[in-house]
Amino acid sequence: MPKYTETLAALAAMALSAPLLAQTVTPEFARNYVVRDIGPPPGVLTNLGGLTIRDDQPNVLYIGGAANGLTAKIFTVPVTRDSAGHIVGFGCGTAVEFCAANGVSGGLDGGLEFGPGDVLFYTTFSDNLIGQVRPGEFSPARLINLSSLGVASSTGTLRFVPAGFAGAGRLKIASYNASLWYDTTVVPQRDGTYTLAPLSPGIQLLGGPEGIAYIKAGSPNFTQDSVLLCEYSSGSVVAYAIDGNGDPIPGTRRVVISGLVGAEGATFDPISGDFLFSTFGGGNRVIALSGFDALACSADLDGSGAIDAADLAVLLGDWGDSGGGLSTDLNSDCTVDAADLAILLGTWGPCS
Repeated sequence: MPKYTETLAALAAMALSAPLLAQTVTPEFARNYVVRDIGPPPGVLTNLGGLTIRDDQPNVLYIGGAANGLTAKIFTVPVTRDSAGHIVGFGCGTAVEFCAANGVSGGLDGGLEFGPGDVLFYTTFSDNLIGQVRPGEFSPARLINLSSLGVASSTGTLRFVPAGFAGAGRLKIASYNASLWYDTTVVPQRDGTYTLAPLSPGIQLLGGPEGIAYIKAGSPNFTQDSVLLCEYSSGSVVAYAIDGNGDPIPGTRRVVISGLVGAEGATFDPISGDFLFSTFGGGNRVIALSGFDALACSADLDGSGAIDAADLAVLLGDWGDSGGGLSTDLNSDCTVDAADLAILLGTWGPCS
């Protein structure tokens, strides 16, 4: 079924249901993981597309709006956190348009990530393209036609394999319509953009993949390095163990969350370790899955690898500042105050 038809059906179903989603963590994972509805990001055009968070800007969410169309855009949205560092809402201002994310006859879909050279990469639907926005620019500098490279139309998503995983730095692309997963690398060009090396034959998956996020072994229920996929067609988030090239092993698929409408972009929060994903339709919300090992220390303000007296001194030096955007504003509520102090003291000691 074409994606736009599925979306209409999903929206019709929503009109007859409660305003919140009926997502369910499956029994295998329910003991260790909790799903939370963060809600719709204010000021972002619907429907939502891919999303990502930069490690160096952990309190800013990059997220696509007006997805799949020529007016698609990428927005930045400030996030707010609780005392444990989990994103619990949006605040400290509204969404700001970051750049256009159009294609030729479509626009941003489920893939969105900063890649090498700080270039922002995104996938488009239904014209099967990868767009690239160079630093400081507001529209794509290059559009790569994936059909000409053998990618089944139309692509849903992309992800660079993070450091520390097999295949680190390689680019993974997944076709939404064909549920095929491809592997390639990027080749730098003189203009600061990238072309693609020849792609591998596609690995057959299921469910219409839209968002990709890698997870290290060690979190509950994960004994191997794995990848989480948002499956738009099946309304699920699933997990696959990965092989020595960073690719999913088809026979290892496990459903983590079911009952979703329009599961779309995916990323991990570098502070809490929560898995975040958006929904195209389905209330156009951001949803979090908590229970993974934290990936970083938000309160390591001096980059020493530990939360200690030096970080406390940095925070107290900004005490009462209400300008917003400060690294000491740990919960991103535009004020450095007792709430930020509680986060710092709650994570005191070496970063894990």
